[in-house]
Amino acid sequence: MILILRALGVGDLAASAPALRGLRAAFPGETLCLATPPWLTPLVEAIGGGPMNGSGHGAAIDRIIPATELEPLTGAPANPQIAANLHGSGPESHRQLQALRPGKLWAFANRPAGHQDGPGWLDEEHEVHRWCRLVRYYGVPCDPEDLDLAAPDAEVTRGVTIIHPGAKSPARRWPPDRYASVARRLRSAGHRVLITGSAAEQDMCVRVSEAAGLGPGAVARTSLTELLALVAGARLVISGDTGIAHLATGYRTPSVTLFGPVSPARWGPPEDRPWHRPIWHGTRSERGDLPGPVHPALLAVTVDEVLAAAEEVQRAPR
Repeated sequence: MILILRALGVGDLAASAPALRGLRAAFPGETLCLATPPWLTPLVEAIGGGPMNGSGHGAAIDRIIPATELEPLTGAPANPQIAANLHGSGPESHRQLQALRPGKLWAFANRPAGHQDGPGWLDEEHEVHRWCRLVRYYGVPCDPEDLDLAAPDAEVTRGVTIIHPGAKSPARRWPPDRYASVARRLRSAGHRVLITGSAAEQDMCVRVSEAAGLGPGAVARTSLTELLALVAGARLVISGDTGIAHLATGYRTPSVTLFGPVSPARWGPPEDRPWHRPIWHGTRSERGDLPGPVHPALLAVTVDEVLAAAEEVQRAPR
């Protein structure tokens, strides 16, 4: 059994798709278990190309071990053949896996965790390339361009323009009134606009919708499965540096992503895809989980700039 730790969010999991697929290809007959939050199951299946079946064949992941960031992995089987840390640099995440007494620990070198057999951590490395480099170090081929996701079978409206104003960190949230201005002008140009967000972001979504003059049905209350399907069939996605931007990349849906504290060189879409446009006015990359206020690089992004980028990505050849 191979145990993989990636107990974070939507964007983090989507960015690890190439590494997960590399591990699947390298161990076609082994059971691959992913320690991650169970609510991410629809995305795990979108990465794997189908439902988990526990057989070690077909899907990228066979079983989910419920996990929340750095909590002990109480539901994980002991003594996995390999424990792969696709979660972080350590030492805490290393120790989570070491507690299970794996045959081998695949992870970045970390002296406090007593793990020296691994590549060095590079702070400025793109997240997708980071985890590909880790598994390659241990002899597993990995293609960082292998980001496509399978669309789930869910009944949703196709061809909508999605505006997603939320982000986990306040520093990564463009002002709601600017999102509303973008939504209002896109609707005037003929777009069917939907506002999306997590359950905790619904009040913000309603404020954006009302300020934009959209109808009562413009705030989409979706499950993760429905959100995946919505993005897969969307005309356009406009958001901050958050999970839905990675879904747009996975479904090759035209997108405009607004970056603040973190450079798109670390979390942005592939540079050779002109239908994905990151906008960033920063000078150096900082932590992405800054508590607030809105980062100055994000405040420098204008409504007109976003609308111009939206037109360009829709015209870009795919």
